[in-house]
Amino acid sequence: MALGRPRAFDLDKALDRALNVFWRKGFEGASLPDLTRAMGINRPSLYAAFGNKEELFRKALDRYEAGPAAYVSRALQAPTARAVAEALLYGAIEMQSDRRHPAGCLMVHGALACGDEAGSVRKELRSRRQAGLAALQARFERAQQEHDLPANCDAAGLARFITAVIYGMAVQAATGATCDEMRSVADRAMQAWPGAARDSK
Repeated sequence: MALGRPRAFDLDKALDRALNVFWRKGFEGASLPDLTRAMGINRPSLYAAFGNKEELFRKALDRYEAGPAAYVSRALQAPTARAVAEALLYGAIEMQSDRRHPAGCLMVHGALACGDEAGSVRKELRSRRQAGLAALQARFERAQQEHDLPANCDAAGLARFITAVIYGMAVQAATGATCDEMRSVADRAMQAWPGAARDSK
């Protein structure tokens, strides 16, 4: 039995290039010609290797979470809740200002200007964002159990606050905010940390 013709391109490199296109243009803004041109393959090869555009986007999201955004999972392993928040905020700044890839956050930018036809993509991104929020809330709740955060602290609200700051910085980064400007935002966010005012006295 004859073997199939081997692929003439590197799957990982092609996926990295697709990720870059989605990151810059969002899901709907990235056309199939944009993707095939960047990936160096034709449309049949894209379908054969990655499925349709939506499936390619999901694979790019997985690549993003395991690569540029891997700082998130590392941050959740920090020893204290405050260290977790700092690692998330300043890790986000480092990623969003890294010139090796587009500015901003794919989880935010990827969903911008998505119409009704991209409803499943919006749901996918929302699901992933909610999973990240839930993981952060669980980490803060654990910190309460360990007496690292006050028992009366709103763990859910704190998780939403930190997440909102990160996504806000992502929008600013995509529109040209500097690293120093984003650090100023992160610094102010940490001034609102439970007990920060008391600790500074």
